Amino acid sequence: MLINSERKEKHLLYHYDDSTFLNEQSKYEDLLYDYNQLRPGNKAEQQKLLKKMFAEIGSDCYIKAPLHAAWGGHNVHFGSRIYCNSNMTLIDDAEIFVGNDCMFGPNVVLATAGHPILPILRNHNYVYSFPIRIEENVWIGANVQILPNVSIGANSVIGAGSVVTRNIPSNVVAFGSPCTIVRKIGKHDKKYFFKNKLLDVWQ
Repeated sequence: MLINSERKEKHLLYHYDDSTFLNEQSKYEDLLYDYNQLRPGNKAEQQKLLKKMFAEIGSDCYIKAPLHAAWGGHNVHFGSRIYCNSNMTLIDDAEIFVGNDCMFGPNVVLATAGHPILPILRNHNYVYSFPIRIEENVWIGANVQILPNVSIGANSVIGAGSVVTRNIPSNVVAFGSPCTIVRKIGKHDKKYFFKNKLLDVWQ
């Protein structure tokens, strides 16, 4: 019979109240608490703590406090040049992978964990967790919720308030609840930067 940690690793139902998990989790929660108490101008200490908290984090990442994370970022893999606005929530029971140059609006939730529908299973403290993968140069709008086992392809934009329940491919605009693809990124976006506002710069 598989032990609880093996069940978690294989993405089977497992008990979230396992003392081994809880003791390990509390160490990273303490680091997260320290991060959220830092003054905004203390950039050096912010970066030092993020490297302790996260599984991986690249250069020039900015995470505006407060940050919320189930495991303090312990299972989060960030690339470089990632911007997270305030109240980012990482339910990082499973791994979260984010590529370079991604942006997250305020109040975004990346939730790798969920609870089974069958009531008796919830009564026995069962949970499941599956990874989330976000490729490079993705923009996630304010108040977006991304659920377990979802991937978002490179360059895509997820509109504010969306609930992302399934994979989104690269180079599209998608929004809604549930989040659906609205259009591809293309000629329109080379002419307009917002609705009917003409683009007058080009990098």
